[in-house]
Amino acid sequence: MKDFEFAGVAEEIAREAGALLRSYYDKGVATEYKGDVDLVTEADRASEALIKARLAEAFPEHGIFGEEGTRERLGGEYRWYVDPLDGTTNFAHGFPAFCVILGLEHRPAGTAEGEDGEMIAGVIYDPLRDDVFVAERGKGAYQNGRRIHVSKIAKLAESLTATGFPSQKRHSSPNVHFYQEITLRSHGVRRAGSAGLDMAYVACGRLDGFWEFNLNPWDTSAGYLLIEEAGGTVTHFDGGKFTLDSREVLATNGLLLGELTELFGEMFAGRGMGAIPSPAEFRALREAKAKGAKT
Repeated sequence: MKDFEFAGVAEEIAREAGALLRSYYDKGVATEYKGDVDLVTEADRASEALIKARLAEAFPEHGIFGEEGTRERLGGEYRWYVDPLDGTTNFAHGFPAFCVILGLEHRPAGTAEGEDGEMIAGVIYDPLRDDVFVAERGKGAYQNGRRIHVSKIAKLAESLTATGFPSQKRHSSPNVHFYQEITLRSHGVRRAGSAGLDMAYVACGRLDGFWEFNLNPWDTSAGYLLIEEAGGTVTHFDGGKFTLDSREVLATNGLLLGELTELFGEMFAGRGMGAIPSPAEFRALREAKAKGAKT
């Protein structure tokens, strides 16, 4: 693994925050609502406080933008996006899928407030599996010290993807329709409840794609960089340039991008889509592909 300027320190901080989350997870936590349906726990707040303190010690001039309310030095050249506990609902219910996310954005002088800088470092840490994903711009993406790459699945019909549903306004979210269509056209769609882990899994090839509506910068900052450094793509549903305030996130291994953007276009337009192959037709297509590869 190459020497990192920022990500190595961020990994240490994420691991410390993860150990704190594990201690809360083992003993159980008090849960409350921070909105109509969104949960927050004392573990979220304790983790963010720890990360805030450690980042201030390591990078005193860097800004911090945290999910649980930290807003410090945001006019500076560097800004950390912090999700101290991605997957709070899972955590609160004892479901073992959550992580810590740290993403660093470089914002050179002259960058307007509403304009993105460049993501230059990212860490996603799963404390229950001791699984850490780390990337730095131009230096590759790594999982537990091993270089990772996106998958080589080239057809949606042979893919495994993931999505999520918002806790707010989920009754009116159109995503259930997309979930159905993509489930029928693939090996399956997973809904684990942690966008950070979903994006890390695209980066390492466990998933071939991921999409979701209405995520926040702290959800996507690190995963965005991880996937790009692992050879994949992160865009809008139409393939347009992704930004940290994007209401649409489509992450792929690159090979599925064209098929998925076409499918999203058809679904948004409400047009009739191509027939879904029957099991027998899918087998025939698979065998024809295998035969063609041998000739």
